[in-house]
Amino acid sequence: MPSETQLIDPIRSQMSQPASPAIHALADRLLAKYGNGIEAILLYGSCLRSGEDRGGLVDLYVLVDRYSVIEPRWLLAILNKLLPPNVFYIKVPFEDRVVRAKYAVLSLDDFSAGASRWFHSYIWGRFAQPIGLIYARNDQIVQVVQSALMQAVLRFVAQVLPSIPASFTARSLWCKGWTLSYRAELRAERPHKLVQLYEAAPRYYEQLTRSAIGRLPFHIDVQKDKKTFCYSASFSDNVRRKSRLNWTVRSWQGKLLSTLRLLKGVLTFRGGVDYILWKIERHSGEKVEVPPQLKRYPLIATFVIFWKLYRRGAYR
Repeated sequence: MPSETQLIDPIRSQMSQPASPAIHALADRLLAKYGNGIEAILLYGSCLRSGEDRGGLVDLYVLVDRYSVIEPRWLLAILNKLLPPNVFYIKVPFEDRVVRAKYAVLSLDDFSAGASRWFHSYIWGRFAQPIGLIYARNDQIVQVVQSALMQAVLRFVAQVLPSIPASFTARSLWCKGWTLSYRAELRAERPHKLVQLYEAAPRYYEQLTRSAIGRLPFHIDVQKDKKTFCYSASFSDNVRRKSRLNWTVRSWQGKLLSTLRLLKGVLTFRGGVDYILWKIERHSGEKVEVPPQLKRYPLIATFVIFWKLYRRGAYR
C-alpha cells in the first residue's frame, strides 16, 4: 500500500507554489479586514491553473474558526452555517490596475467534514483539484488543510471508480468524475473543457491516482503501457447500481443547493441579481431574463429566477 506521504507530497508541493503579488494583495486586504478570524486563505480555479490574475475574478476560499467572527450580521452568519459557504466580492487597487476576487467563507470544521464525509461533492469535488495556499495562521493549520485535501482526493476517487468502466486511465477517471460532480450542481462543462482541466496538470493527477487507489479498500490492477498507466477495477453490479443512484441523488440535491446558494448570494454581493444571472448562464448555459425594475427588489427577483429555472426543468 502506498504511504500517506506519497499522496501528501504532490499536494504539499502544489500548495507551496508561489502566487502573484496581486493575489497576495487581495489576501492582505482580507487579513486587514478580518484579522485573527482567518485560519487560512486558499486559491482555486482558473487563475491558479493559468497563473494569470488579469481579466477575471480570482477564486479564493477563506477558512475561519467560526462564522460569527467574520459575519457580525446574525442572519448571514446563520445562513453561512446552514448552507455554507457565503460568497463575497472584493476588489483591490494594485499597481496600475484593479484586481478582483470572489471569496467563499467556510469554517475549518466544515471544510474538513466536506472534504471527507459530506455526501454531496461540493467540497471534495473542488478540493481534489490543485489548490494554492496563500496564507495559514500557523503550521498546525497547514497540516489540517493538507489532510483535508488528501481526504478530498480519496473521497473523489472512491466515489467515481464504481461509475466508470472497469479498465481506465487517470485521464478517464478524472474527466468522468468532473462530469459527475459538475452535473451535481448548476454547472455544465463541455467535454473538451474537462480534458483541458486534466491537461493543465497531467502529472499531478497521475500521481494522485496511483497513490489514492492503493489506499482504497478496492483491488485495482496497475499496468504500464509505454508512458501511460492503465488500471483495472472490478465491482459487483450492486455496487455499480448504488453508485449510479448516489450520483442521481447528488444531481437532484446539488441543483437545489446550488440555486439556494446563488439566491443567497443576493445578500452578500452588491449587484447580486446580476451576479446570479451571470453565474447561471456561465455554468449552465441557461439565460434568465429579469426586468430591470424587478432588480430593485432582490428577494423577489430571486424567486422569479428560481421559478423560471424550475419551469425549464433545471431540478428534474
